[in-house]
Amino acid sequence: MDFRKKSCAAEALKYIENDTTIGLGGGSTISYLIGNIKKADLRVKVVTPSFTTASLCVQNGLQVVPTWSVDRIAVAFDGCDEVDEQLHALKSGGGIHTKEKLIASMADHYILLVDETKLVNKLTFKHPVVLEILMDALSYVQHSVKSLGGKPEIRTSASKDGYMVSDHGNVLLDVFFDKVEDSTALQTELKAINGVIETSLFTKEVTSALVAGSSGIKVISK
Repeated sequence: MDFRKKSCAAEALKYIENDTTIGLGGGSTISYLIGNIKKADLRVKVVTPSFTTASLCVQNGLQVVPTWSVDRIAVAFDGCDEVDEQLHALKSGGGIHTKEKLIASMADHYILLVDETKLVNKLTFKHPVVLEILMDALSYVQHSVKSLGGKPEIRTSASKDGYMVSDHGNVLLDVFFDKVEDSTALQTELKAINGVIETSLFTKEVTSALVAGSSGIKVISK
């Protein structure tokens, strides 16, 4: 599997130009891409929602700048749990999707780097949609997502007493759906709930996906 991630990172390097600002998400494929950027001696500034990625960039001599200081990003790369042929994507694990989506929206091109096991014809929603929400809205949001057919679970961790919170100090709510016919409609309905800051469902931000498989790289673009 590692060779697929490395080949995906190598392909991604072709989309980066000198003297540009780029966005980098998290994950092992991104770490390979950071190494490639260093080897290619590209002059770039990096914005990232990931502390781990920021640390790795610094270790490799790449300049990391705060997202608030940037108004445009040439290209941003990220991973996901699942992406479909329509370039709808779902993220769940990291709980940093609000900033990921901000960076995606700022980028001229937002490219997902995935292996073929994460590509589906239509999102299956076997992973939850994660909502970052205001603490004051917790009960209201839980009630609202239930009315949409969702099963909400407040994110907790054995390593922390109480609820897990985002980098912004907000509650993370994992919402499980048995069946979703229209991802775009679900995103609209979830964002319409007062107290929901952002969701981990990406329905319009992704412009391309580089899919690494045993036969090479498949590119899916809008």
